[in-house]
Amino acid sequence: QVQLVESGGGLVQAGGSLRLSCAASGKFFTILSMGWYRQAPGKQRELVATIPSGSNTIYANSVKGRFTISKNNAKDTVYLQMNNLKPEDTAVYYCAANIDVGWGRKDDYWGQGTEVTVSS
Repeated sequence: QVQLVESGGGLVQAGGSLRLSCAASGKFFTILSMGWYRQAPGKQRELVATIPSGSNTIYANSVKGRFTISKNNAKDTVYLQMNNLKPEDTAVYYCAANIDVGWGRKDDYWGQGTEVTVSS
């Protein structure tokens, strides 16, 4: 069973920084992509950033220049460095991964979510 475990959320003032981490564990063949999504109260879940295999990265326009996604392949971990946080960044942040679990199966997995609150 594959699990994604997130950490690093919390309360921060506007202009501050937080770093989220997400580690994958369990039995799997290889991680194809990892990323971060967020869901604010009353809104739909949206993509924040994703990093497929390789070094390419994709960011939502609202976080470009402020957030940086990176990964440590040896630790099966993805990070989200969030700088210059704004109140509108307040949301529950979810880690997501597309993982090759073998036998031709490539499944999507989600973390439990970590809350980020930015005060003005």
